[in-house]
Amino acid sequence: MTSETTVTPDDAVAALSAVRDEIGKAVVGNHNAVMYLVLALLCEGHVLLEGVPGVAKTLLVRSMSRALDVDYARVQFTPDLMPGDVTGSQIYDPRTGDFTFREGPVFTSLLLADEINRTPPKTQAALLEAMEERQVSVDGQARPLPNPFVVIATQNPIEHEGTYPLPEAQLDRFLFKVDVELPSRDDEFRILERHAAGFDPRDLEGAGVSPVAGVAHIQAARQAVSMVTLTPSVLAYIVDVVRASRSSPAVQHGASPRGATALLKAARAYAWLNGRGYVTPDDVKAVAVPVLRHRLFLRPEAELDGATAEAVLNSLLLSVPVPV
Repeated sequence: MTSETTVTPDDAVAALSAVRDEIGKAVVGNHNAVMYLVLALLCEGHVLLEGVPGVAKTLLVRSMSRALDVDYARVQFTPDLMPGDVTGSQIYDPRTGDFTFREGPVFTSLLLADEINRTPPKTQAALLEAMEERQVSVDGQARPLPNPFVVIATQNPIEHEGTYPLPEAQLDRFLFKVDVELPSRDDEFRILERHAAGFDPRDLEGAGVSPVAGVAHIQAARQAVSMVTLTPSVLAYIVDVVRASRSSPAVQHGASPRGATALLKAARAYAWLNGRGYVTPDDVKAVAVPVLRHRLFLRPEAELDGATAEAVLNSLLLSVPVPV
């Protein structure tokens, strides 16, 4: 890997583009999901992937971990998983009579929280402090997490049997909620072609996926993203979009100011990834739905009428005046 002192923004762009190419060696389609995972890296944000079982959510994250030269851990969330199984716990050593802290899988750079909504809220909440503060507190002592630290969680649709809806406070900690859809007919044909040719999803190395970007590239990219400019008119547009989400008659609770800052960060990263040093209203529109969809809670009567957060947001984006 290129050393941190020699990584330029151009190097970072090339490396992150290569990450997307490497993921494509294992995952067919899902281009938007891949893009949002890369954007989350740039924004120091977390991602919630939702989709029915079997649409390659876990393979997508595993492929990304393989393409990045960073520490990686996976936790399979189950109904009997305890908070200490995620964060770590104090272990008694009978030889010394002392307690020592044994780090949990959360002490990594890229954490896959697989099927996060199959575990009860108490264990789900174990990730709250880690996601927001980048630290874990055990027995009153704060233990910092690595930098970068990104949680990518997968969940099955909440109407599926054996799922526990994520608390609103935890949903709000995710930068993006991305729907991983069933593949098109052409993509499904390509998936079968690969498997017929011997593709093994458990052997990413054999599939040719290799590390192409490291911590230095991520840090250089984040520094470059922080230099992307936003005009007062674009800032006002972000404010207007978020405030419109609160006043929609179909919405019971709209996006908070945290949602507005998340939209700003995501639009900035999207602009940089597309070669611009400034944010346009189109950049805001491009990321608004995955940033805000999980921060909107619809009124029951609107849901009965078939309304969805995505449809409400798309309507809002059409109605909010766009700055010239």
